[in-house]
Amino acid sequence: MAATNDMTVGNPTPDILRFALPLILGYILQQMYLIIDAAIVGRWIGVGALAAVGASSSIMFLVMGFCNGSCAGFAIPIAQSFGAKDYSAMRSYVSNAIRIAFVIAIVITLLTLIFCERILKIVNTPADIFSDAYIFLMLSFAAIPFTITYNLLSGFIRALGNSKQPFFFLIISSFVNIGLDILLILILGLGVEGAGIATLLSQAFSGFLCMRYIRKHLQILIPKGEERAYDDKKVGRLLNNGIPMGLQLSITGIGIIMLQSANNALGTVYVAAFTASMRIKYLFTCVFENIGVAMATYCGQNIGAQKVERIALGIKSALKIMGVYFLFTFLLIYPLADYMMMLFVDPSETEIIRNAALFMRIANYFYPALGSLTILRYSIQGLGYSNLSMLSGVMEMIARCGVSLWLVPSLHFIGVCYGDPVAWSAADLFLIPAIYLLYHHLKKKFQRVA
Repeated sequence: MAATNDMTVGNPTPDILRFALPLILGYILQQMYLIIDAAIVGRWIGVGALAAVGASSSIMFLVMGFCNGSCAGFAIPIAQSFGAKDYSAMRSYVSNAIRIAFVIAIVITLLTLIFCERILKIVNTPADIFSDAYIFLMLSFAAIPFTITYNLLSGFIRALGNSKQPFFFLIISSFVNIGLDILLILILGLGVEGAGIATLLSQAFSGFLCMRYIRKHLQILIPKGEERAYDDKKVGRLLNNGIPMGLQLSITGIGIIMLQSANNALGTVYVAAFTASMRIKYLFTCVFENIGVAMATYCGQNIGAQKVERIALGIKSALKIMGVYFLFTFLLIYPLADYMMMLFVDPSETEIIRNAALFMRIANYFYPALGSLTILRYSIQGLGYSNLSMLSGVMEMIARCGVSLWLVPSLHFIGVCYGDPVAWSAADLFLIPAIYLLYHHLKKKFQRVA
């Protein structure tokens, strides 16, 4: 198996599928162990524990969105340097990206641990689940350095066109997580605390596997001599790509926090319904996300090689793939949503099941808007215009805040169900003209250079 993959030549559709498929399978597996995690918590500990695990999910999206988005942004100059065959610059970017990620990991971990209790109060966490939610969130924050390590190193590997190896590492860490869940929750009876410890340890193991693989098989990524030196210009470029991507997801996360806060105020039943539906939703929507991740590397390599015409071809191919997948999800979700929710709660919990299934079906109708969003956003990021893509996150945040302030008070949980669809549609209103104008700008730019 090749350790690298040049995406600047050949038919874009097979290139994108070859890159995206391991990512998709890996994240489906990752979501599966999150589903199993929630199922174990909901079935064996109770509805309150399930709600406790989900009560802080929007907080984790905000925090980890910044960390993971930044790491993905740091990989873009590496993909561009690889596409341009400038391997010395690529290794210098690796060295400086590690420095930045180390600082981010320390600062964010300390801040989140200090303000954990206050954060849960801000999002209106119900009193009956507050203690369990606090324990789970503290353990999740403690895992931040390990999560950043995995996302940074796997981003380096994917920048070289290799998405298979991070997939294998996710398989291994997923089984480790499930095994630890069974041991800590079912056998040792640690409850929500066991779920948090299992996630922390599995994240640490996945980061270790990435580090070991790079040392053994991707020596091309390991900086040598002067490549290890601090470089102001390269740090600036890394920050210009990484921080806007991180902020974009964090800005989106602010809107999600507003939405979850409004939902939490409706009561524990609705928190449990939201948690169950979000677990299944992420299982399906991670496919769109990873087609987008594939487009970031694809566009990064091709802009580095100055092959602008391949960018439009790649976007069209990705949109076709997205359309086919949407039809598959509709045929699956619409008739089976109620049964999917029974994975998390007893069939007698009819109110939770009904509300969670409603959330899933409404979101599913708008999956084409989400697919377009991820493909266009990641393509813009891969081209090196992360500041532009960040504005789409602002559009999402404004839309979710509007839903939280006006729709949820009047429509209650139905308003919550429309939070994501309205946000996705608002972001697309910005991204569609943005990618059109950006493509023609780049086309003229490289024509002048030629």
